[in-house]
Amino acid sequence: MPHDDERHIGGRRLHPASLMMSYGYKPELSEGAIKSPIFQTSTFVFRTAEEGKAFFEVAYGLREKGPTEEMGLIYSRLNNPDLEILQDRLTLWDDAEAAAVFESGMAAIATTLLTFVRPGTVVLHSGPLYGGTDHLLEAVLPEFGVQHLGCAAGSPRADMDAALEKALATGRVAAIFIETPANPTNSLVDIRACSDLADRAAEVQGGERPPVIVDNTFLGPVFQHPLHHGADLVIYSATKFLGGHSDVIAGACLGSRKLMDQVTALRTFLGTMSGPWTGWLLMRSLETLQLRMTKQMQSAKHVADFLNAHPAVREVHYLGNLTHGSDAWRVYARQCLAPGSIISFDVDGGEPEAFRFLNALRLVKLAVSLGGTESLAEHPATMTHSDIPPERQAELGILPSMVRLSVGVEDPGDLVADLGQALAKAVPR
Repeated sequence: MPHDDERHIGGRRLHPASLMMSYGYKPELSEGAIKSPIFQTSTFVFRTAEEGKAFFEVAYGLREKGPTEEMGLIYSRLNNPDLEILQDRLTLWDDAEAAAVFESGMAAIATTLLTFVRPGTVVLHSGPLYGGTDHLLEAVLPEFGVQHLGCAAGSPRADMDAALEKALATGRVAAIFIETPANPTNSLVDIRACSDLADRAAEVQGGERPPVIVDNTFLGPVFQHPLHHGADLVIYSATKFLGGHSDVIAGACLGSRKLMDQVTALRTFLGTMSGPWTGWLLMRSLETLQLRMTKQMQSAKHVADFLNAHPAVREVHYLGNLTHGSDAWRVYARQCLAPGSIISFDVDGGEPEAFRFLNALRLVKLAVSLGGTESLAEHPATMTHSDIPPERQAELGILPSMVRLSVGVEDPGDLVADLGQALAKAVPR
């Protein structure tokens, strides 16, 4: 673990954007290399048998680490220098005690939920969720006796309370899993209210408090910090903004050391950790994270203004457009720092018009995923969320007319030109 002195110069606490360049890495341990090398190895050599014994005792939880003892390198399924440095840096933005990196966002979500759920328990969650998460809750976990109960993002507190009571009547609530902003509607979930629900569940369950787990992929870690608002764990599809270049698949989970020790222990035995190349690529990307997300957010505001005024666009779902004083605006003002760069909008019409729009795009690429340097557009109802039945899609606000747009780092005027010509072809007037 790095020393706290690395975070300060004189009396000044350094910003995460500065610490992304060097935190947790000592060049003198790697022949003076300015960047961490890629530790492409499956195993590590012990200096003595006694050292190997001590490393395994700590790794397998046979004893607590000593006050100055660090986790020794054993085997890359347990730990690897690239992952350890990356995990140290990931904690900085969210002010977390510990982090774990996974081979994909779904590996992070599945491993984290499996850490806490057991047969007969219930997961209370927001909706809509990313399609893969929805499928895990809807089709996979019930095979293991784990039920789920959803509550729409943006629901009033009374509805959230009612959902909790229904979940408690079904079984022990093992976790509260939310995605905010919601994918793809951009609806917000009040994190502090969910923390209150977890406290209420603990009272009913004899002190067993379900962790509040927040998928922070859309805004984090620059524009939203769930741990500051009562969340216990934060999840990322690191493929998205953390990676930022559409060239790596990864996930991450962050939180208190107590909870993360449990998550990391299961990661070890499921084998869902990422490899050294992934760790190295993510360290590269973290150096420009704030620059990229800020540029994308600024361009998204420009694009959203254009879409709002366009006659072929029926509705724009964008955090920068929330009505001042509304419930959603109050949640946004309390827990978000900026509106991010994901825009969903409904074209005037339905699936045919949405498809004509997507097929006409030239600069914006027709592809799923988000958060990369290039702008991407997709059709949630038939692509990322196609596994959700149409009637449930409608309840969640995922309409056949909806397009999800991830704004990249291109010139915003060029993006507007492309969107404009595609809308003209999609909805001729």
